[in-house]
Amino acid sequence: MAKNTQTQALKILPLGGLHEIGKNTCVFEYDDEILLLDAGLAFPTDDMHGVNVVLPDMTYLRENREKIRGMVVTHGHEDHIGGIAYHLKQFDIPIIYGPRLAMALLRDKLEEAGMLERTNLQTVSPREMVRLGKSFVVEFIRNTHSIADSYCLAIHTPLGVVMHSGDFKIDHTPIDGEFFDLQKVAEYGEKGVLCLLSDSTNAEVPGITPSEASVIPNLDRVFSQAEGRLMVTTFASSVHRVNIILSLAQKHQRKVAVVGRSMLNVIAHARKLGYIKCPDNLFVPLKAARNLPDQQQLILTTGSQGEPLAAMTRISNGEHPQIKIRQGDTVVFSANPIPGNTIAVVNTIDRLMMQGANVIYGKHQGIHVSGHASQEEHKMLLALTRPKFFVPVHGEHRMLVKHSQMAQAQGIPSENIVIVNNGDVIELTGDRIRVAGQVPSGIELVDQAGIVHESTMAERQQMAEDGLVTVAAALSKTGTLLAYPEVHCRGVVMTIQPKLLEELIVRTIENFLTERWSEFTHGSNGSTEVSWNALQKELESSLQRLIKRELQSSPMVLLMLQTDTPIELDQVPQNVSTVSATSATPAPRKKVVLTKTPEPKVKAKPEKKVVTTAEPSGQPVSTTKVYRRSRKRSTTSVSS
Repeated sequence: MAKNTQTQALKILPLGGLHEIGKNTCVFEYDDEILLLDAGLAFPTDDMHGVNVVLPDMTYLRENREKIRGMVVTHGHEDHIGGIAYHLKQFDIPIIYGPRLAMALLRDKLEEAGMLERTNLQTVSPREMVRLGKSFVVEFIRNTHSIADSYCLAIHTPLGVVMHSGDFKIDHTPIDGEFFDLQKVAEYGEKGVLCLLSDSTNAEVPGITPSEASVIPNLDRVFSQAEGRLMVTTFASSVHRVNIILSLAQKHQRKVAVVGRSMLNVIAHARKLGYIKCPDNLFVPLKAARNLPDQQQLILTTGSQGEPLAAMTRISNGEHPQIKIRQGDTVVFSANPIPGNTIAVVNTIDRLMMQGANVIYGKHQGIHVSGHASQEEHKMLLALTRPKFFVPVHGEHRMLVKHSQMAQAQGIPSENIVIVNNGDVIELTGDRIRVAGQVPSGIELVDQAGIVHESTMAERQQMAEDGLVTVAAALSKTGTLLAYPEVHCRGVVMTIQPKLLEELIVRTIENFLTERWSEFTHGSNGSTEVSWNALQKELESSLQRLIKRELQSSPMVLLMLQTDTPIELDQVPQNVSTVSATSATPAPRKKVVLTKTPEPKVKAKPEKKVVTTAEPSGQPVSTTKVYRRSRKRSTTSVSS
């Protein structure tokens, strides 16, 4: 630890959680050793079509995987542990230390993803210290948050102690009796804290965040007034809130049916670890609950954020197979919408009300409190730690600015405070803090199949906005059309007649082949090679320009080429399919004239009839090809 600390610098690289809510991920690097702190995810916005989760760009860690010594986890929320299973598919993490509840939830995720063997999970207790590599020793300090088993971290480095608040509020009446260890925090403040990184989520909110216990009388009132069935939705990971709801259900003699996979998992782990205490007979299967009188039922569900596949959203849409809203039902939203989810939540509430439910929601009801510190709590943490340098984290830009202003009011000089972006490299020495560069940052989008690349998302967005036009054309190796091209439009607003658009597309293909075919062919030793990739790309671009001009919009254009000759695999573009066929010696390049005549629907195997007449006097050769399909007949007349 006594290496030349005057020249060595500690690097802190936030990869997520800045200028946003979610995907909190931070890297600490010293002397070729990397410590990871949390690895969260975020949820997709409405324009991220088909995306399940949003991750930070982990290029830097993939490129420096050999430096990783381990990870420390502050608590078990998805925006802090949800990305770990995805990252383990790309690089190993030798060991992960964290709270008991967070590690239990993480173990389930890793088992489901088949990644449990890629790391070693170790639980920690309050004030426990762990070593990772030669450069880092981390002490876990109990704090209070909306999930049980949450910690601040004191990270000992060769340059001094860096404290990370984790997500926190200062709750003086915690539901589980586990108090914020302010004494230990103050001890570090007495000894000297080099730098504090602190949660900024509620930095704009004056005063103090109410205790979790403050919701008990308000929820009790709602429960006592509900005459019919009672449905309650909240964050599955809000163990304290779930514990309150279960206690009130027991008080009001209601049996609880739990709906939603994440809710079931969290309750099971929390009961096993002792964070939720209730008798087994409080719970009943959903089918059994339906046999009880309405006033004895409580349905505890996921979906407080209007998630499309969550139970409460499906109930509001009338899509849940077992739960239908009835007149007299009371539905309680014991959660406030997180940024970006407001529209989804209010739409869910509207649909429930339309079906006759009495919906209890909103801050004025007093049935939800935040898990994040307000301004007076931020000031207390700054006063206790008295850091030399300060970095506000975990919040949108205005929150970071407000938090930095509070730090300045607490006596920290402005030059000792940095507001950074995801990917910025914070360089910290004993007497200076600065932004010393940037590493790759941004987002990685994941759907059910894997990473969704930027080009794929652009295509999805283009299809969502303007639709899709597909063109299928069959070409011979001499550049003639073998059949009338097929054009299909999906989701396209037509400003001209579809038949006219189809004719323009066919004419564009015909002119392209007539005027530019030679650009894509080259021959040697009596054989002719076709650059199908280049041909497909250029022809597709021509069609895009045509369609954009005619429709005054930009639908995606997908050109599918079919050929009558085999193509080497490395020559086949993505949209080209090949058909092998025997053919005579290629004829000279011919001008193509297309006509299309209707044909009754006939189920017949495709066939091709070729009639060739040759003039003895050397006159042009006339060839007629008739293509018979089940839907229509296309006749192609070819003349030189």
